[in-house]
Amino acid sequence: MNIMMFHLMPYAALDPEEAAKYPASWVTMSNSLYDPKKGAALYNRYLDELEYAEELGFDGVCVNEHHQTPYGMMPSPTVTASALARRTTKARIAILGNALPLRSHPFSVAEEHAMIDNITHGRLISGFVRGIGAEYHAFGVNPATSLERFREAHDIIIRAWTEPGPFEYHGEHYHFEYVNVWPRPYQQPHPPVWIPSQGSRETIEFAAHPSRKYTYLQTFSAIAAVRKNLDLYKQVAQQFGYTHHPRQLGWATPLYVSDTDEKAMEECGPHYDFFRNEFLSKIPFEMVMPPGYASRQSAKGIVTAKMAAHEKIDVRRANELGMMTCGSPDTVAKKLIGYMDEIGFGNFLAMMQFGTLPANLTRRSMELFAESVMPELRKAARERFGEFSFT
Repeated sequence: MNIMMFHLMPYAALDPEEAAKYPASWVTMSNSLYDPKKGAALYNRYLDELEYAEELGFDGVCVNEHHQTPYGMMPSPTVTASALARRTTKARIAILGNALPLRSHPFSVAEEHAMIDNITHGRLISGFVRGIGAEYHAFGVNPATSLERFREAHDIIIRAWTEPGPFEYHGEHYHFEYVNVWPRPYQQPHPPVWIPSQGSRETIEFAAHPSRKYTYLQTFSAIAAVRKNLDLYKQVAQQFGYTHHPRQLGWATPLYVSDTDEKAMEECGPHYDFFRNEFLSKIPFEMVMPPGYASRQSAKGIVTAKMAAHEKIDVRRANELGMMTCGSPDTVAKKLIGYMDEIGFGNFLAMMQFGTLPANLTRRSMELFAESVMPELRKAARERFGEFSFT
């Protein structure tokens, strides 16, 4: 099993009283609430936490992309990954992911990822996403062309990495006379590609296609949705005529470990509640699902998942639903092994900082997880799946 640490880098210094004056925490919350001195301290703290994850034995560290929101301060995860490239030596660095339809030039993704892959001697995982609905409001991009632009940009990047250039590319949304990306990726034919999502059928079918067999990553969902969508991946793989490998299935979720179950709830509860009910839930539905963003078939599933994700609930209820995992090392280990047995994912991404969780609690939780939970999870995975890597 591959065990990684995922980070959103939220603006944990957000003033709750000032934030309460705004109807949304995405796009329209004024950046006047951002204090650059506090933000600078948070950026460096968060980078320290990701570097510490490698020291503790995590297989990788993960960053992602969001815009115009205190929910996540990584409008460019490529910058964050670049900062980690020279400060880590073993851990995989996963960009989960770049929002391809928001880019005017897919070349920038191909070039930047190839640079990081070279600098790290092949430790990059490239994640491609469409970006959530709010990003289309932030960028003024037509959401109705999102899926088309995503697939076309993906094809350009993969061809740029794998086909000798220069060659021409002419599609519906992108036209290039010269495709000749320098540098080429260190990993051949290209870095592993992961596809994070919250349940779009088109996304799952795209990831599972036998020409790709990309890792599909279910993010921030109740365990029932995780089971449903990873099972769908397995079914789609069978329809394509092959049996999936556990490395093709991943789950990312908030996680907190303390000495006892009750202590864990008390310590992380207020910070998780702020993450969920201020950063995550406080977003108008029209920004979650703008017209044209998803097909009618996928929209039903996404809306259900989104509504559940944005429902205001406390940490205890979230823990019961498997939206997050919280407790003593023994409790957390048993829960995660049970979920793994039930669903069969081979990649587990722990979001160990969330909301306003402070540095001391984040580090202690990371240490307890690495010392007491990670070995049990690895052992159980070896017994069930055998040894395997990222590719």
